[in-house]
Amino acid sequence: MTDLSIALGRDASQPIVPATARGEATRRKLLEAAERDFGEKGFHAASVSSITHRAGVGQGTFYLYFRSKEEIFAMLVKDIGHELRRRMAVAVTAATSLEQAVHGGISAFLGFSQQHPGLFRIVQESQFVDEPTYREYYHHLEEGYRAGLMEAQRRGYISAGDAEVRAWAIIGITHFLGLRYCLWQGRLPEAEVMGEVTRFVTRAMNLRPEDTF
Repeated sequence: MTDLSIALGRDASQPIVPATARGEATRRKLLEAAERDFGEKGFHAASVSSITHRAGVGQGTFYLYFRSKEEIFAMLVKDIGHELRRRMAVAVTAATSLEQAVHGGISAFLGFSQQHPGLFRIVQESQFVDEPTYREYYHHLEEGYRAGLMEAQRRGYISAGDAEVRAWAIIGITHFLGLRYCLWQGRLPEAEVMGEVTRFVTRAMNLRPEDTF
């Protein structure tokens, strides 16, 4: 344990969890400031002092919630992944047809990417800062896609196939669409682009767009 974890009476191997709503609000403020700082400067140029300055709190406050710059960076990648998966799940759950599910899931990813322009830099840089966290980010995405594809196969909505391979392929498609439009051009793709992508993905798996859940 570090001196800080001993002083706080917490296990240094576990994330520091705020005990109050006010504490959680401060922790969230630090994560939001870290997202902007890491997204603009990169991991190495960002610092605890620059993050706390953006958040409007003292450096001492930072260490009540995170033990280091490395820890808040890793927690930020996990936080980004969790919120992204949540939004995609909401979009897919609200769909009434398979075509809507494909379109909704990809749209949710792209919308989140546009709202969080630092996402790509942060996630890609995590490969060199904390590779296990980087891999975990993508594996959780793949697990979500795979579960949905396996259920669609079970119900007969799509042709039989390797759900894991298909999941990674869809991740690749959405990732590079995000780069092409959201990051490089700062906008969402046109309706025509989304229609083309949706048709491409659905036809690749022999989906019948008119099917309803």
